[in-house]
Amino acid sequence: MATQVTETLAAGPEAALRHFEARLGFETDCWDVYASMKSQDRDFVLLDVRGAEAFAKAHVPGAINIPHRSISKERLAQFSDHTLFVVYCAGPHCNGANKAAVRLARLGYRVKEMIGGVTGWQDEGFALESARDAGQRSETAVTR
Repeated sequence: MATQVTETLAAGPEAALRHFEARLGFETDCWDVYASMKSQDRDFVLLDVRGAEAFAKAHVPGAINIPHRSISKERLAQFSDHTLFVVYCAGPHCNGANKAAVRLARLGYRVKEMIGGVTGWQDEGFALESARDAGQRSETAVTR
């Protein structure tokens, strides 16, 4: 007798490999972002796509803030066309990161979602900072 897990057959190894490799092309997790943010040679821009008020209250250290509704070619003019953006929002209950990813991809940028967002970051035990802590980085980007 099959359980609820096995009543639908699992994909074969080749299909599973394609699926999970493809997912990693679209997303990263909080732990990998945390470890990568410690690097002197960052190869992505961490983008908090929530509103300015939420960003000012608490955000991932090193992130810049451009609300997903404000993403435009003009707004991103300081970034190279080869910039990889890692986007996040409040958490799994929020689709702002998905909306931002769509906008970025339509503008020709590479993009990954940091799954879990702020909620995932906190679940991993990582600290957030406020805009005051970060020296008011809200909506100010470092040129890449």
